[in-house]
Amino acid sequence: MVPSNWEKVFETSFQHRAEIVREYLEQQGISAVIINKQDSSYHFGKCELYVPVKDAIIAKTIVVNEISFG
Repeated sequence: MVPSNWEKVFETSFQHRAEIVREYLEQQGISAVIINKQDSSYHFGKCELYVPVKDAIIAKTIVVNEISFG
């Protein structure tokens, strides 16, 4: 369970994408953690990335404007 003072800023079905976003945010000075909610046998579900609430707005802006998996 995630503490109430953390907010989800990114969600993906691909764990490596969550790791890339986490690393990028940490390079920007934002603490981030990944909660892996994928089934270990069948690999369905999501990986969720959380940051402290105080950093959530800037983290969401970075995710939308600076990170692309196109």
